[in-house]
Amino acid sequence: MKKDRNKYALPDHLDKDDIKRMRKKLQMTQNELAELLNVSVKTIENWEANDRPITGPVVLLSRILLETPEMAEYYRIPEKTAPLRLKYYWYNTLCTVIDVNMIQRKVKIKNYTQNVLLCAFGGNQKPNYQDYEEFLESRCFPETRDKMKIQLEELDIPYYDPLLIIEKTGGRVEGDPFRVEIERGI
Repeated sequence: MKKDRNKYALPDHLDKDDIKRMRKKLQMTQNELAELLNVSVKTIENWEANDRPITGPVVLLSRILLETPEMAEYYRIPEKTAPLRLKYYWYNTLCTVIDVNMIQRKVKIKNYTQNVLLCAFGGNQKPNYQDYEEFLESRCFPETRDKMKIQLEELDIPYYDPLLIIEKTGGRVEGDPFRVEIERGI
């Protein structure tokens, strides 16, 4: 029995010309498109060289990208603009990139979700340095916690510093699915 594919207004497959057209519209190299689609460069090369139909999730994704090419730019992670970068995740989904210049006390963010409950600073699109410090404290145990010195010793941290605690714990707080990755240096 033939599977009914008429439930969605999508083609059954793509061909090599569709992949080339998408790459041209997005103004991407094979390597860049491979990164965006989370496939290998070899996969892109094979798609563009062979006459076999291309099926799977890429059919829907290509349709979305061809109709809204700005989505590729929306999800592009910007170049680092400061010596410190934090990436705030919900499970495995990157929600916010935070660039911090601690000397100038400047913070710049980019959110990758419109759900404010998943953004590092909620609805605040232009957090200041104090907001950043409060965010750090929210991702680790409080300084006033009973037996805090014991916890610091277990983490091999000499004094209470939220950034150092987050580096050791990944910014994980018991009972929630968020975590923080830290990158230092430009």
